[in-house]
Amino acid sequence: MSNSSTLSNGDLWSPLIPPPAAADGYSKPKKVTMDQMLEKYCGEFGWWQFRHFVLTSLAWALEGIHTMVMIFADREPGWRCSTNRCDSMAKSVCGLEPGSWEWLSGSASSTVSEFGLICGQKYKVGLVQSLFFAGCMIGAGVFGHLSDSKMGRKGSLTIVCILNAIFGCLTAFSSDYWTYTLFRVLTGFSTGGTGLCAFVLATEPVGQPWRGVAGMSTFYFFSIGIAVVSAIAYFFQTWRSLYIASSVPSVMLVIFVLPFLHESPRWCLVRGKVDEAMKIMHKIAKSNGKHLPEGIVLALDSEVNDDEDVPNSQSKSKEAQNVSILDVLKLPLTRFRLFLAVAINFFCSVVYYGLSLNAVNLGTNLYLNVALNAVAEMPAYLITAVVLDRVGRKPLAIWTMWFSGIFCLAGSLMKGYGTWKVVRMACGVLGIFGMAGTYNLLFVYSMELFPTVVRNAALGCATQASQMGAILAPLVVVLGGGIPFAVFAACGIAGGLLVIYLPETLNRPLYDTMAGMEEAEAEKPSILS
Repeated sequence: MSNSSTLSNGDLWSPLIPPPAAADGYSKPKKVTMDQMLEKYCGEFGWWQFRHFVLTSLAWALEGIHTMVMIFADREPGWRCSTNRCDSMAKSVCGLEPGSWEWLSGSASSTVSEFGLICGQKYKVGLVQSLFFAGCMIGAGVFGHLSDSKMGRKGSLTIVCILNAIFGCLTAFSSDYWTYTLFRVLTGFSTGGTGLCAFVLATEPVGQPWRGVAGMSTFYFFSIGIAVVSAIAYFFQTWRSLYIASSVPSVMLVIFVLPFLHESPRWCLVRGKVDEAMKIMHKIAKSNGKHLPEGIVLALDSEVNDDEDVPNSQSKSKEAQNVSILDVLKLPLTRFRLFLAVAINFFCSVVYYGLSLNAVNLGTNLYLNVALNAVAEMPAYLITAVVLDRVGRKPLAIWTMWFSGIFCLAGSLMKGYGTWKVVRMACGVLGIFGMAGTYNLLFVYSMELFPTVVRNAALGCATQASQMGAILAPLVVVLGGGIPFAVFAACGIAGGLLVIYLPETLNRPLYDTMAGMEEAEAEKPSILS
């Protein structure tokens, strides 16, 4: 009786009976987020991520080249008297008799000498610079949206690099000033999306512990680009040959680098291309010496805890997450973050570009000066990268902006002659040192504030704000005296105050969707403090 009772309860038979198979013939796979898959199965920063990061970040060098080439192309060459009717002691050619002087290196050496951008026309040099950054501002918004939508990160990066090469070469064939201005605006349009697309594509496949350091390291490539363009300008002395030579790196990147890059698996995931995302994750795991087991499938952070079945054959295609910048504005959480990010990036850019333009002319070799200025920013990048994951994004952004603002304030109180002139120059150097670190980490910070579906669009808005600051910076510099330093001090201190209202993103995951981020932030409100 007891035996039959035992058997009826199934206690003895149950270990021998296999669990019932699913009705549709497959077992339910385990859903994991991108960060979880990188951490547990694929590797957070192995050989695959290193190679992908370096190749993608080379596009940052292109941005440095196409931005700073104007320093050499639009420079004012030296001049000398050609007749005895010329006053060789004159500080400017504006009061000299036409034909009594000549350019030392010929009229083809720069746009200033060829297009006559001197005296009453000198403002046109600053106009070209401002319009270039205006093109950057528009391009950042356009390509920020396109890279979040159907074109993707890699597709957008490919387009901007091709446009950089085309417009850079066409600039060399400008017949007059306004044609030259048009091509510089178009070059700015493509340049504005270059660093943005490269940054997101390079950092999205990186695991959370390495993401900050990787993001901060992209700016080394920007500085390398500035140093490279100074070397190019040294060998190509005329402005037309300079623009052609400086466009060659863009052509080389398109031909020899971009074909070997992969699309961001995060973008594939949010666009519903789960199969493609899984293929990339398998390649990451294999390259890193890891193994991605069967039965593991990528899912959006908002789907990891739901009960929806996913076929056992890796994954299935799902409907793309169609979200735009308007959705960022609709959600109070992201709207507040976006407004702050825009204002902070604007203030940072005014100081960064303003101090660069307002630097004291040391009277040394122009090519060497530009190269040394590029190298001088690298210690700021290194220091911020080292301490970023130790002190956090928020404190570091606050103190680097205030560091710069304090020295700018000191510079505004210094006299413009004698020893005070040297002290003011030192204040400017320290000011740009601090703001270079801020400018660097803001990319990482801004990227982590928004989910994948709108990350590039939000970064595009922040980059647009930076370009607006770059447009206004030359207008501040022309005020002269201590006024520019005072304005830069106000911007640095105000920017640091605004950072206080942003949340800390250190050790937080990169959210995929708006809903996933909103749900996670609601569960941990203390993170917003």
